[in-house]
Amino acid sequence: MGAFYVARVVALAVSVVFSVIVLGLSAHLISLTEKYYAFYFIFGALGIATAVLTIFTVPVMLIIDVVRRGAFTSMVIVELIWLFVLWVLWVATAGEAVSAAELYFSAGCVYENSLVNQACHEIQAVEAFSFLVFFILLGYTIVLLVFTCIAAARGNSLWLKSVRESNFLAPSPTAPPPPQPMGQYPGTVAPQYQVPPQQPQYTGASGQPPYAGPPTPSQQPYYPPRTAGV
Repeated sequence: MGAFYVARVVALAVSVVFSVIVLGLSAHLISLTEKYYAFYFIFGALGIATAVLTIFTVPVMLIIDVVRRGAFTSMVIVELIWLFVLWVLWVATAGEAVSAAELYFSAGCVYENSLVNQACHEIQAVEAFSFLVFFILLGYTIVLLVFTCIAAARGNSLWLKSVRESNFLAPSPTAPPPPQPMGQYPGTVAPQYQVPPQQPQYTGASGQPPYAGPPTPSQQPYYPPRTAGV
């Protein structure tokens, strides 16, 4: 399990936690404005919808990636498209919250009514957490896209694979092998032949014939003995 995969799990888990916070704040703001002012903020409804999508889809992506290999929800291309949709929704929620805060609470949270001040602080909290989720998802999407493009440039197409099974920094499959150290050659080792040991020959002084051992005694011719009277 690589460091990028761990960072991915942490980033998506943090975005889900922040989504739960935005969901609670937006729901409370809608309940307050509907009860006392008979209207609701647009960013409140958008925040609830975006948070619900994040809470129900991101954990499913993480769980399916662990329990099942080859699922289409774990593909890099699917993850990039869906996270792009999510961070666009989150930046829209944050932008609507900023617009509402400037329109209704331009002087800040300085009202005597505690309920109005509470709504003002909750709008600021929705704005802050929406921007945080947006930056987390945007940063992860950019890093994932860059790593996938680097792998594709090296000849490793990872668009249809999961992040868990991908090695984004793997060398190109067509790259030449690394150079061998001096004195080492690839391939099979040539067989070696053993030469039988030879007896040393004494050559003596310079110009003398080699020593061939002690001389053998010469053989005399054999004459049979003569008998008398012949």
